[in-house]
Amino acid sequence: MRQIILDTETTGLNAETGDRIVEIGCVELLHRKLSGNNLHHYLNPERDSEEGALRVHGLTREFLDTKPKFAAIAQELRDYLQGVDELISHNAPFDIGFLNKEFQLLGLGPVTELVGRVLDSLAMAKELYPGKRNGLDALCDRLGVDNSGRTLHGALLDAELLAEVYIGMTRGQDVLLMDLGSGGEQGGAGAAWQDLRQFHLPVIEPSAAELEQHEAVLQQMDKSSGGKVVFRQVSNMA
Repeated sequence: MRQIILDTETTGLNAETGDRIVEIGCVELLHRKLSGNNLHHYLNPERDSEEGALRVHGLTREFLDTKPKFAAIAQELRDYLQGVDELISHNAPFDIGFLNKEFQLLGLGPVTELVGRVLDSLAMAKELYPGKRNGLDALCDRLGVDNSGRTLHGALLDAELLAEVYIGMTRGQDVLLMDLGSGGEQGGAGAAWQDLRQFHLPVIEPSAAELEQHEAVLQQMDKSSGGKVVFRQVSNMA
């Protein structure tokens, strides 16, 4: 499972009226773990940023004039995204819209040609935490992610924070694996192996209320994972 967390900074809010990408940051997750195979570029937009955008990211025209244009990194980015199972962005329509416009200006196809699917983590957060603030800073606070270094928005920093936030929001999907070792004598993390057949273990049946609560949690996980709840798959196989 290869996932890419993506964020962009732009000159303004509307790619269709000439705003451009000034920074792009991508963080790779392999099987839900940070791989370190990240991609990051500052870009020369060949125009000034709007005042509001400049207050957000602080990337001045003078700084960006020496950076490569999007055309120079487009193929590298497409190669990096090619075959990705899931592309994750916070407010995906914004970031993907800008990427698609940049590709279109170069006569290249949209992002959806490259990746399995696009996931909007902002939409996911709104489903998980309805009625609450679901910006990146609010989610970091809620999920215990350290964002103390985020004074201005930065594409790579925000992608790294979003990766941790996404893992926190989908933690129920983690698959726990135990390495029994060559002789089957040791459990994961050095735990001693115990043969439980020597013990009489009572089976405590859940109450109707507990089953109802359990099903509600599974439905919430189903919605946020697109129907990929591991627990349901295992139960169906049993």
